[in-house]
Amino acid sequence: MPMSRQSTRAWQRMLSGRRLDILDPSPVDVELSDIAHGLARVARWNGQTIGDYPFSVAQHSVLVLELFRAANPEADPVAQMQCLLHDAPEYVVGDIISPFKAVIGGSYKDVEKGLLAAIFLRFSLPATMPAAVNKLVKKADQEAAFFEATNLAGFDPPEARRLFGVPNQSAFDVEAFDKLIRPWPTQQAHERFIGAFEQISRDISPA
Repeated sequence: MPMSRQSTRAWQRMLSGRRLDILDPSPVDVELSDIAHGLARVARWNGQTIGDYPFSVAQHSVLVLELFRAANPEADPVAQMQCLLHDAPEYVVGDIISPFKAVIGGSYKDVEKGLLAAIFLRFSLPATMPAAVNKLVKKADQEAAFFEATNLAGFDPPEARRLFGVPNQSAFDVEAFDKLIRPWPTQQAHERFIGAFEQISRDISPA
């Protein structure tokens, strides 16, 4: 159900040429190129991270996917794709930190849910995640938040554990993890997000 609103149309023009209605989004107006472009330029933690580049939502999405896969090697490609796209609405609404989301309340969550449903439908996925998959994705998301907080955002481990829980520290070897947590340049984040999407798409629809 679209949110109630006044007659003013709430839409954003994308670089693809699409006009995406933020309050009543159509899957037809969702383009992968717009998502990857936007997420690669949206900074996690309001940009308050160390490194030569912001830690983008695109990179976060790839990190969450790899944590999800490591913990759930049996996960099917549809669940993996929903995991990769779990923060995709942020290409439109940006990455608002959790404490501020709590202040904004339900309206923001309604917009976010509507956008995510349109994104899922655009790529022939169920409009919502099954509860079991959602729980596993949230766990991977919290683990990613812990690693980002302690490696990039200045949190000490006890504080991060209180806020995000205890992660699986053995999910990756040191070299693989370092490549995932070290902030990527914008173009690399864009390409890695697209690459992950295309790889999962091939698994969903093998040639």
